[in-house]
Amino acid sequence: MRSTSGPVTRKNHKKVLKMAKGFRNGRKNLFKRSNEAVMKSLQHAYHDRKLKKREYRALWIVRINAAVRALDASFTYSRFMNGLKRQNVEINRKLLAELAVNNSDEFTKLVELAKS
Repeated sequence: MRSTSGPVTRKNHKKVLKMAKGFRNGRKNLFKRSNEAVMKSLQHAYHDRKLKKREYRALWIVRINAAVRALDASFTYSRFMNGLKRQNVEINRKLLAELAVNNSDEFTKLVELAKS
């Protein structure tokens, strides 16, 4: 009895086609097109997981800067961060942005601390 690669090939094809669900035109149901589209989409997913971290950090910085300038127009983000560093306050940007949005009283205290 000869063995064939049929079951393995079918399993692999089904796996790729399942990942291509929601794609448009032949990219969802033709294996060759699906395989290309899925491989490219996985590359994008890997790359964008790295970009996501940068984008969030940039968002936090924008929020902190806006909150600092709302309290004092002449005070900037970089001066604020420098002031915190000089006062040995080690709070990450994610937490600072959270404070700026949800707990403005505490954030105001930090701004006053950074100014002194």
